[in-house]
Parts: sequence; C-alpha cells; structure tokens
Amino acid sequence: MVAIAVGSVLAVALFVPYVARQYRRRGELGIGNAVLAVSGLVYSLALVAYVLLPLPQVGPDFCAVHGTSGPQWTPFGFLADMREEAVGTGIAATLRNPALTQVLLNVGLFVPLGMFVRYMFRRGVLATTAIGVGVSLLIETTQGTGIWFLYPCAYRLFDVDDLIANGAGALLGALAAPVLRAVPGQRLDADPGQPRPVTRARRLLAAVCDLLSHQLTGALVAAFANVCLLAAHGELVSGTRGPAELPGYAAVNAVAPFVSWFLLAVVVPLVGQAPSLGQRVVLLRATTSDGQVPGPGQRLLRSLFGVGGYVLLSQLGSMETVLPALGLLSVFSFFFGLTSLVVLLTTAGRRGLSYALTGLRMVDSRVVDRAAVLS
Repeated sequence: MVAIAVGSVLAVALFVPYVARQYRRRGELGIGNAVLAVSGLVYSLALVAYVLLPLPQVGPDFCAVHGTSGPQWTPFGFLADMREEAVGTGIAATLRNPALTQVLLNVGLFVPLGMFVRYMFRRGVLATTAIGVGVSLLIETTQGTGIWFLYPCAYRLFDVDDLIANGAGALLGALAAPVLRAVPGQRLDADPGQPRPVTRARRLLAAVCDLLSHQLTGALVAAFANVCLLAAHGELVSGTRGPAELPGYAAVNAVAPFVSWFLLAVVVPLVGQAPSLGQRVVLLRATTSDGQVPGPGQRLLRSLFGVGGYVLLSQLGSMETVLPALGLLSVFSFFFGLTSLVVLLTTAGRRGLSYALTGLRMVDSRVVDRAAVLS
C-alpha cells in the first residue's frame, strides 16, 4: 500500500518528462508502455518498502528485543528448517511448510524484477539474473547492517538462501519476460522521426501535460519562496518556526502560482515556436494558415485563449477570500474549460478554441523539421 501511494505521487510528478522521453524515443506515448513503466515504478518502491518497513522504534533494549542471531551463511539451510517445521507428510503438508513458503515467496518476489529488467531495459538472461542477485545482495546487506548502521544492530536477518531464491526468481522472470509483449497499447521499434497525425488524444495529452506542468511548477516556486522566507528570517538553521508562522507567508504563497503561470503561459510561448510546454512535449507546433511560423504576439494570444487563460482564471478565482467577487471567475473558468474541450473535440484538424480564435493551425513539429532539412 505504501508503494502504491508513493508510486502514484511519483507517477504524477514524472508524467510530463516521461511523455517527452517517449515521444523522442518512440515517436508517441504508447499506453501499454506507460502501464509497464508505472508498474515497474510501483514494484521498485515495493522492494524498498520490503527492505525498510516497518521501522521499529529505537529504545534502550532495542537489540535485546529486535536483534538477530547473526547472518545465515549455510546454503540451502532452509531444508533443515523445513524438517524442524514440518506440519505433516505428503505434498500438501510440504507446501504448507512455513520454511518452504518463505523460500517460494522470495523466488516470486524477484520474478517481476527479472521480467522488467530484461523486457524494458533489453538485457540478456545472464545479465538480468546477475542484476537480480546484485539487488538481492544490496537488500540483504541493508538488512544485515541495520539499514547501514542507522540502527544499533541488525533487526532483520542476512540469509544466503534469500540470495539464492531471489536469483532464481530473477532467472525465471528473465525467461518469462516475453509475456510482457502481450500488454496491449505498446509502441515497439517505432521510428521517432516519423511524423504522426494530430489526433484528439494527442491534443488532450498536451493539455494534461500543460495542467500538470502548471501545478508542479507552482509547487516548486512556492517551495523555493518558502525556503527564501525561512532564510530571510534566520529560521533555515534554527528551525524554531515554520514558514506559516512567519510574516509574509500568505503573500508569498499567493504570488507563487502567478509566477509559475507567467513562466509557462507567457515566457514559454514568447521564446519558442510551440505555444505551450505540453505541446512541445508531444512534438506539436503552431503555424499560420500558409505554413509560416507565427509571431510572438500570436503565440501569446493562443496561450491566453488556451490552458494559460484557464489556469489564470482558476488562480484568480481561488483568491475569493481576498476579494469575494473573484469567486465568479471560478465559475467562468469551468465553462471556459468545458467550452475549450468541446471545441477541441469537434473542430476540424483538432484546432480547438485557442487556434480558431488566433487563426493558427497545429502540425507535427517533425513535419516542419524534416522540411527544413530537405530544403
């Protein structure tokens, strides 16, 4: 559950750079590739959680309560444990043996690692197995050193049988990796330089990237502003007061979203041929009706009639506690966003409201790049 929760947050934070990488590596997103990437991220976090959680409280008798008897260096020592923990005879009783169950679970734990490493990173079977053993060794060493000596003694056992089981799991995963080809929606061995159609899904993906970029950049600007606020009041070192207790906190956090908006909705369109960061991520470019590069004024207007305008209205509407009349802008931003969505889905060429109002059209940037090379 921890891995899923943290993985979801990281997936949102990494979504825009991931989309940008996919478009430059494969030419488009590929929903199946994204599903595998998120699954790999959550699985990696699950391994970390498996090593670290739950973290015990340190007390005077920590080692007496939680300490282990020392590393287990005997290969296949679980066989002796199976004899001691036997719960009967027969196949069913053997499978219920706790010592065997632990080994099988350790094998199964590393099967996904072998599948992800071989399939997504294009490693061979031997290399994948070696990576699995290396990861297992890192885990066992972390456990055997009390998380690298952060704890006074090891509270989990270093077990050589875990290395063997994890390595076997990575080997099985490497052999089973071709199964991942069955995940639908993947883009394999695509030519990243080949232009693609400007589809509704691609336009919506650009809009999602724009909205996420505004949110994440706003959070980073606010965090930086709060650090500066703490430093200005000498609280960065002493830590006696948090930023919310300092004068100017409300003003700083009210201004931060508008700084982010200015950077993404004004600066980005003025300095590049893509009107927004999201459209640049998915390799889209604006042109005039005769195929020319639009001027800075046209790009700025397109931004203000698009996601940039929607974000500005939303941010102004959120300040209704300062000026109640601004609350009406939240309602207006909702209908503005809804209208923009409907127009985007219904206009020819997926021009959308902002492009229709500015007289621009949208093309795949690789069309323009290829034409420039040929000329």
